Amino acid sequence: MPTVTVDKQLLFEALEKEYTNEEFNELCFRFGIELEEDTSEKDESEKVPGERAQLKIDIPANRYDLLCQEGLAQALRVYEGRCKPPQYKLVKPASGKLQQVIVKPETAQIRPAIVAAILRDITFTQEAYDSFIDLQDKLHNNICRKRTLASMGTHDLDTIQGPFTYEALPHKDIKFVPLNQTVEVDGDSLMELYENDKHLGRFLHIIRDSPVYPVVYDANRTVCSLPPIINSEHSKIKLSTKNVFIEITATDEHKANIVLNTLVAMFSQYCADPFTVEPVEIVYPDGTVKQTPKVQPWRATANVDYINSCTALELKGDEICGLLEKMSLGANVNPENANEILVDVPPTRWDILHAADIMEDVCISYGYDNLPKKMPAVSTFASALPCNKLSDHARRELAMCGFTEVAPLILCSHDENFKFLNRVDDNTTAIKLANPKTIEYQVVRTSLLPGVLKTINNNKKLPLPLKVFEVSDVGFKDETRERRTRNERHVCAAYMSKTSGFEVIHGLLNRLMEMLNTKLISKTSKDLGYWIIESEHKTYFPGRSADIYLRYLTEEGERKELMIGSFGVLHPTVLENFELNLPTTVLEFNLEPFV
Repeated sequence: MPTVTVDKQLLFEALEKEYTNEEFNELCFRFGIELEEDTSEKDESEKVPGERAQLKIDIPANRYDLLCQEGLAQALRVYEGRCKPPQYKLVKPASGKLQQVIVKPETAQIRPAIVAAILRDITFTQEAYDSFIDLQDKLHNNICRKRTLASMGTHDLDTIQGPFTYEALPHKDIKFVPLNQTVEVDGDSLMELYENDKHLGRFLHIIRDSPVYPVVYDANRTVCSLPPIINSEHSKIKLSTKNVFIEITATDEHKANIVLNTLVAMFSQYCADPFTVEPVEIVYPDGTVKQTPKVQPWRATANVDYINSCTALELKGDEICGLLEKMSLGANVNPENANEILVDVPPTRWDILHAADIMEDVCISYGYDNLPKKMPAVSTFASALPCNKLSDHARRELAMCGFTEVAPLILCSHDENFKFLNRVDDNTTAIKLANPKTIEYQVVRTSLLPGVLKTINNNKKLPLPLKVFEVSDVGFKDETRERRTRNERHVCAAYMSKTSGFEVIHGLLNRLMEMLNTKLISKTSKDLGYWIIESEHKTYFPGRSADIYLRYLTEEGERKELMIGSFGVLHPTVLENFELNLPTTVLEFNLEPFV
């Protein structure tokens, strides 16, 4: 959950009430957010002299409208019944002619989408200005995925002139003075300038390897911004700025529209005519013209019966509409169907995707503590899933064989999952994180081996032999599934000592199969059971590994043969990769066919 820091006094002034810590904590709880810290409650020794009291509030990740003080205050005011939800309006300029952004065909190579808007006659206080900048940072790190999906540029419209053009040019052809700099640079020099910058350096990779960089020009060929890196010093927003031009470039136009609507909705309240926005025309290379932003509410529906069945309430349509209004959602009963609620979703509520989201807002508005408690209408008995029950049996058997259970993380680095095991990534198996936080968490493991071997590495000082096991899930891509992925329950055991211990792991396999009531058979036999065949895997020492095969009946009664795993002595390079200095034998197989 993102944490928003707001000025305590300014927030309470906006809410028109001085709350005690307990009262505000209760308000946050009822509204579905959480007060993490009130700095005015700190000990005197921890306070910074002259620092104003701050409130740190945890916000749901999908509520982008609550990421700044303006949105938070507005939502709580409506929730407390102190005002009606704002009505956002698009207003054309006095001349009647909208500003335009002309998109050049070359932008399709790098960031094809752009949206824009203008806030006229805006008045910034220092606090509002700081909040405006802070909201952009939060959106960049949240929905924009660190600027990879979208990035914002905000400009003093009085310093530039439309129509604007959005282009993609070779590095050397782009020359301008970056924000807060005094020297003109080109695209290549810009990369060198910010290479070691703690704030901007982490975004350079987004466009660095592209033959062209995106750039926004005004009518005089003055650079406004080089997205997604930095704006121009020429059009810098200041406290005295009265007209703000906002442009958002993106690889995902939907995300760009969410960000644009959030920005203009939060800060249009500071315009001379509050909650008004001037639209901008986007002219695409094929002649298509789009007008952004779209601030008109969109229509969603939910049935009264559905809401009542989920909440155990007996609310009427009008009562539901009143509760939804407290959550900034306009609602009325369908005149043609009394069981249907028509909900007008404002441009700030992109989290409303389904009738379930509307029902959730009804619950928050009504108060979860106020929902009736009642016994379920049916009697049920809890029981373990068959796969989990079998996993517990396997754990118990492994423990009785003298092995110790370990519980590594399900995420690992790409090298640990493939290169360290002498395996090749076929790009169709592993589930890869698009934006990993660190190099250690790049893929969902496709084998339990990396985690088990890292655990042994961290416990090499313990007495020999080291005998560990894990029974847990691995993940695979699977295009036949709705989620395009699947989990698979595996068993993995490892034995490290001064000798290989191949016979120990082989015996462990036989014992587990006895526990699973699966007998050893030959491949040519027609019986059900398992057999092993000598194999060559680069993970294992040559001539010291075998594959495990299983013949079993499916739920449909069909006989099926499947290679379920392998075991053997690890190859010296694998041991070296995991910094192990003694022979290690491992076993891993799929447990699910036995369920």
